[in-house]
Amino acid sequence: MTKAAALLLAGGMALSACASDEEPGGTASETGGSGSEELRIGLAYDTGGRGDRSFNDSAYAGVERAIDEFGGTVQEFSPNDDGSNRAEGLANLAQEGFNPVIAVGFAYDEVLGDVAADFPDTTFAQVDGSVDAPEYKGDNVTGLLFAEEQGSFLAGVAAALKSETGQVGFVGGVETPLIQKFQAGFEAGVAAVDPAITVNSQYISPAGDFSGFNDPARGEILAQGMFDAGADIVYHASGGSGTGVFRAAAASGGRAIGVDSDQYQTVDDPALQAVIMTSMLKRVDNAVYAFIADFVEGGVEGGTDIVNDLSTEGVGLATTGGFIDDIQDQIDDYRQQIVDGDIEVPTTP
Repeated sequence: MTKAAALLLAGGMALSACASDEEPGGTASETGGSGSEELRIGLAYDTGGRGDRSFNDSAYAGVERAIDEFGGTVQEFSPNDDGSNRAEGLANLAQEGFNPVIAVGFAYDEVLGDVAADFPDTTFAQVDGSVDAPEYKGDNVTGLLFAEEQGSFLAGVAAALKSETGQVGFVGGVETPLIQKFQAGFEAGVAAVDPAITVNSQYISPAGDFSGFNDPARGEILAQGMFDAGADIVYHASGGSGTGVFRAAAASGGRAIGVDSDQYQTVDDPALQAVIMTSMLKRVDNAVYAFIADFVEGGVEGGTDIVNDLSTEGVGLATTGGFIDDIQDQIDDYRQQIVDGDIEVPTTP
C-alpha cells in the first residue's frame, strides 16, 4: 500500500478555505514550513483557476499542506478562456524544473500524454484523469480519480430526506461523462429514499464547452427555474458557477448542496452560507497532498490510477452548519451499504 492510500484511509486534515488575495497563475509562491526547499511543485488549474471556492481551491489546499510539511515552492498556471494554452502551460512548468507537475481536471486529457512524453524525467499527476484515457499517458503519470457517484448518492439521500415539496434539482457545469457521474449518483440516492420524488437535471453548457464551470449567471438562471417549478433543494456540480445556484436558493427560500469543498466554509456572503445544507466533499486536497508526500518519499509508482471512494474517505458529505445532523444515522446507513457492496451506485444517468 502506498502512503497515498494509507493517508486517504486515515482521512486527513479538514479542508480549509483557500481563497487568497494573491493573484494565481503568474509567479511562484513560497509557504513556510520545515523541510527541503528543493521541492518545486507545478500546479496547472482547471477552468476558472484558483479562487473558484471549489475544485481548484481544493487542489491548492493539498499543495499548500504539502509545502507546510515539506517546504518548497509552488508555481501556478491558469489556462486561458478557451484552454488552448494548456499544453504550453504544462510544458513550461516542466521546462522550468518544477517537479512534480499536477494537472487539475479532465480537460488536460488531450495534451498531458504528449507533454509527459517530452519530459520523461518529470513526474506528473492528473486529477480526474485516468492514465489510460483517452490513451495511455505514460509511466511518469499518475491518475487521481474519485468515486463521485458514491458521494453524490449520499447527497441525493440527504436531499430526499429533507425535501418538503417532492421535487429537487441538479445543475451540472458541462455535460461530460465525469459530471454525469454526479448526476447519476444523486438521482440514484434520491430514488433509494423515495422514487416518487422528481429530479430535474440540467447542464449549463454542452460537452466541449467548458464555460459552464465558470458562469454563475447561467447557473443562477437554471437553478432559479428549478425553484420556480417547485424544487426546494438543488445540488450543483458546476465549479465556479455554483455561486449562482446559491444565489437562486437564497432568493427562493430554498436550499442548495455544494460540491468538492465544504462550501459552507468557503462562501463569503452569510446569506448564501445559510442556504448550503451540505456539500459533497471530493477530497482533491487529500489526494494531491498524498501524491506529493509519496513523491517526496520516492513512493510514486507511475503509470497507475489511484481511486478515492467512500471506503477511503475520498468522497463524503460535509456536516458544517448542522443542517443534516438529524438525518446522519440514515446517511451513515446508506454509506455503509455502499462500502459493503450491498448498493452499487450507477455512473451514468
